[in-house]
Amino acid sequence: MPNAARASRDAYERWIKANDKVKVYTLASISDVLVKKHESMVTVREIMDLFRYVFGQLSIQTRHDALKFIYNSCMNEETSVREHVLNLMVHFNVAEVNGVVIDEGSQVTLSWNLFRRVSYSFAVLL
Repeated sequence: MPNAARASRDAYERWIKANDKVKVYTLASISDVLVKKHESMVTVREIMDLFRYVFGQLSIQTRHDALKFIYNSCMNEETSVREHVLNLMVHFNVAEVNGVVIDEGSQVTLSWNLFRRVSYSFAVLL
Protein backbone atom coordinates (compact mmCIF):
# COMPACT_ATOMS: atom_id res chain seq x y z
CA MET A 1 0.00 0.00 0.00
CA PRO A 2 2.71 2.57 0.74
CA ASN A 3 4.01 2.22 -2.83
CA ALA A 4 0.54 2.86 -4.25
CA ALA A 5 0.10 5.93 -2.07
CA ARG A 6 3.57 7.17 -3.04
CA ALA A 7 2.87 6.62 -6.75
CA SER A 8 -0.44 8.44 -6.43
CA ARG A 9 1.18 11.35 -4.63
CA ASP A 10 3.98 11.51 -7.23
CA ALA A 11 1.44 11.58 -10.06
CA TYR A 12 -0.48 14.36 -8.30
CA GLU A 13 2.70 16.39 -7.77
CA ARG A 14 3.63 15.99 -11.47
CA TRP A 15 0.15 17.17 -12.43
CA ILE A 16 0.46 20.22 -10.14
CA LYS A 17 3.85 21.12 -11.67
CA ALA A 18 2.51 20.70 -15.22
CA ASN A 19 -0.59 22.78 -14.43
CA ASP A 20 1.53 25.53 -12.88
CA LYS A 21 3.83 25.58 -15.91
CA VAL A 22 0.94 25.83 -18.37
CA LYS A 23 -0.74 28.47 -16.19
CA VAL A 24 2.42 30.60 -16.24
CA TYR A 25 2.68 30.32 -20.04
CA THR A 26 -1.02 31.06 -20.47
CA LEU A 27 -0.96 34.10 -18.20
CA ALA A 28 2.24 35.36 -19.83
CA SER A 29 0.60 35.29 -23.25
CA ILE A 30 -2.41 37.48 -22.35
CA SER A 31 -2.78 41.14 -21.44
CA ASP A 32 -2.09 42.47 -17.94
CA VAL A 33 -5.77 43.20 -17.34
CA LEU A 34 -6.70 39.59 -18.05
CA VAL A 35 -3.78 38.33 -15.94
CA LYS A 36 -5.05 40.18 -12.86
CA LYS A 37 -8.52 38.79 -13.42
CA HIS A 38 -7.44 35.16 -13.93
CA GLU A 39 -4.38 34.63 -11.72
CA SER A 40 -6.55 33.57 -8.78
CA MET A 41 -7.96 30.62 -10.74
CA VAL A 42 -6.48 27.31 -9.66
CA THR A 43 -6.43 25.32 -12.89
CA VAL A 44 -5.76 26.22 -16.48
CA ARG A 45 -9.00 24.47 -17.39
CA GLU A 46 -10.93 27.14 -15.43
CA ILE A 47 -9.14 29.86 -17.38
CA MET A 48 -9.77 28.17 -20.73
CA ASP A 49 -13.45 27.53 -19.91
CA LEU A 50 -13.89 31.21 -19.05
CA PHE A 51 -12.16 32.24 -22.28
CA ARG A 52 -14.47 29.95 -24.24
CA TYR A 53 -17.45 31.53 -22.49
CA VAL A 54 -16.26 35.12 -23.00
CA PHE A 55 -14.99 34.67 -26.54
CA GLY A 56 -17.59 32.10 -27.56
CA GLN A 57 -18.46 34.02 -30.69
CA LEU A 58 -15.52 32.38 -32.44
CA SER A 59 -16.81 28.92 -31.59
CA ILE A 60 -20.19 29.80 -33.09
CA GLN A 61 -18.54 30.63 -36.41
CA THR A 62 -16.37 27.51 -36.24
CA ARG A 63 -19.43 25.40 -35.44
CA HIS A 64 -21.29 26.90 -38.38
CA ASP A 65 -18.38 26.31 -40.75
CA ALA A 66 -17.97 22.68 -39.65
CA LEU A 67 -21.68 21.91 -40.05
CA LYS A 68 -21.78 23.69 -43.40
CA PHE A 69 -18.88 21.55 -44.61
CA ILE A 70 -20.59 18.36 -43.41
CA TYR A 71 -23.95 19.16 -45.00
CA ASN A 72 -22.45 20.36 -48.28
CA SER A 73 -19.76 17.71 -48.49
CA CYS A 74 -19.60 15.81 -51.74
CA MET A 75 -16.97 13.24 -52.60
CA ASN A 76 -15.13 13.92 -55.83
CA GLU A 77 -14.33 11.07 -58.20
CA GLU A 78 -10.58 11.37 -57.67
CA THR A 79 -10.87 11.45 -53.84
CA SER A 80 -10.40 8.18 -51.99
CA VAL A 81 -13.22 7.01 -49.75
CA ARG A 82 -10.79 6.78 -46.82
CA GLU A 83 -9.68 10.39 -47.28
CA HIS A 84 -13.27 11.59 -47.57
CA VAL A 85 -14.38 9.72 -44.42
CA LEU A 86 -11.39 11.03 -42.44
CA ASN A 87 -12.20 14.57 -43.59
CA LEU A 88 -15.81 14.15 -42.43
CA MET A 89 -14.64 12.75 -39.08
CA VAL A 90 -12.43 15.79 -38.56
CA HIS A 91 -15.34 18.14 -39.20
CA PHE A 92 -17.68 16.11 -36.95
CA ASN A 93 -15.08 16.39 -34.18
CA VAL A 94 -14.62 20.15 -34.72
CA ALA A 95 -18.38 20.62 -34.51
CA GLU A 96 -18.64 18.54 -31.32
CA VAL A 97 -15.70 20.31 -29.65
CA ASN A 98 -17.48 23.60 -30.30
CA GLY A 99 -20.71 22.51 -28.66
CA VAL A 100 -22.71 20.76 -31.38
CA VAL A 101 -24.42 17.60 -30.16
CA ILE A 102 -24.64 15.08 -32.98
CA ASP A 103 -25.79 11.61 -32.00
CA GLU A 104 -24.26 8.59 -33.73
CA GLY A 105 -27.44 7.87 -35.67
CA SER A 106 -27.40 11.34 -37.21
CA GLN A 107 -23.72 10.99 -38.08
CA VAL A 108 -24.40 7.70 -39.84
CA THR A 109 -27.42 9.15 -41.65
CA LEU A 110 -25.47 12.20 -42.82
CA SER A 111 -22.55 10.07 -43.97
CA TRP A 112 -24.85 7.57 -45.70
CA ASN A 113 -26.69 10.35 -47.57
CA LEU A 114 -23.36 11.74 -48.75
CA PHE A 115 -22.27 8.33 -50.03
CA ARG A 116 -25.64 7.78 -51.72
CA ARG A 117 -25.17 11.02 -53.64
CA VAL A 118 -21.71 9.85 -54.65
CA SER A 119 -22.85 6.37 -55.72
CA TYR A 120 -25.71 7.94 -57.71
CA SER A 121 -23.30 10.21 -59.57
CA PHE A 122 -21.04 7.22 -60.31
CA ALA A 123 -24.04 5.20 -61.56
CA VAL A 124 -25.00 8.04 -63.89
CA LEU A 125 -21.47 8.05 -65.29
CA LEU A 126 -21.64 4.31 -66.04
